[in-house]
Amino acid sequence: MARIKPFKGFRPPKNISKQLACLPYDVMNSEEAAAMAHGNPYSLLHITRSEIDLPAGIDVHAQEVYDKAVENYTHFKNQGWLVQDEKPMYYIYAQTMNGRTQYGIVGAASVDDYLNGIIKKHELTRPDKEEDRMIHVRINNANIEPVFFAYPAVAEIDAIVDNIVKNQEADYDFVAEDGFGHHFWVITNDETNSRLEQLFSTKVPFTYVADGHHRTAAAALVGAEKRKQNPNYTGEEEFNYFLAVHFPDNQLQIIDYNRVVKDLNGHSQEKFPELLSENFVVKQEGAEIYKPAKLHEFSMYLAGKWYSLTAKPGTYNDNDPIGVLDVTILSDLVLNKILGIENLRTSKRIDFVGGIRGLGELSKRVDSGEHAVAFALYAVSMKQLIDIADTGNIMPPKTTWFEPKLRSGLVIHELV
Repeated sequence: MARIKPFKGFRPPKNISKQLACLPYDVMNSEEAAAMAHGNPYSLLHITRSEIDLPAGIDVHAQEVYDKAVENYTHFKNQGWLVQDEKPMYYIYAQTMNGRTQYGIVGAASVDDYLNGIIKKHELTRPDKEEDRMIHVRINNANIEPVFFAYPAVAEIDAIVDNIVKNQEADYDFVAEDGFGHHFWVITNDETNSRLEQLFSTKVPFTYVADGHHRTAAAALVGAEKRKQNPNYTGEEEFNYFLAVHFPDNQLQIIDYNRVVKDLNGHSQEKFPELLSENFVVKQEGAEIYKPAKLHEFSMYLAGKWYSLTAKPGTYNDNDPIGVLDVTILSDLVLNKILGIENLRTSKRIDFVGGIRGLGELSKRVDSGEHAVAFALYAVSMKQLIDIADTGNIMPPKTTWFEPKLRSGLVIHELV
């Protein structure tokens, strides 16, 4: 069963919560981060992307960048922009997008659960990205940014959350610049916190990394490091835990993650649809955007026209958690077989576009001449994600896109 415990979080005063909260470090580059934080001394980007306070062009992995993060984190606490709560508590973090709200429990996830497979993952991680976040956690001695977890929904946890949000004023409640709503409650009642801890430990067998595989790995590995440095550890020290927001699986929705390719691998625009027809039913849909409506249906934008591509029976295996995925079908039968792209992780001929940008972004990239063809996929379901994690499989690269992204800075977990 999962071990998720309350903790004494560091949080901003309500009056600066909106200015302090920011998007995750890995959804922007340095220039974008600098623009987002411009004129805002409260922005957590001064900690998570601290290179913005150093000369332009500095290597983001330079020691000066990590040192600046520590300096800025200390400054935030000294200024009273981050203040620690007096007792361990859980928190509720809710997000609203397009009129739909999902409610997560913020708690400290267990390093043991990650090492023992109670926390399940569905993506591979890159050592260089792990190391970058490990340094950030290690040098600040804190999980500055949360990771995004899912868990099998529990009716009593849902009822507790529902009662709090209906009867307690939110501690933070704002709409960010992207139009998404963020709502945050502190659970101060000791009995409620105890009951939540009990429910997680008895009703939640596994949790699942939805978004933030590198941050999760980094946090767990730093925890393991600190155990070696403290051989008499009891298991209850804060370094045995890390910051995560846990959402019930039935409230989450995965957004499509699409592909654009720079060239047709020597094939002509006229011949390309014919090549696809071996494994797909190809139908021209016209100039208007066409969005896939079901599993195993794709849309393609080529030479100013949208097409629907429906995978023919026998080209996929519904009994194989990987083989059934549309990303697998597209990768095997189109990207590899026809376009010659063998490795999605390393190829420079392909790029990936989150569905939050809309399918108009795909046609824009092709019409500009930057890319030759675009493919839109039907979004992966939470059931597919969980089936893959439960069977110990790994999803192909760039399969899932969760939105809204968690805002960093509403609560921080220190390792001491």
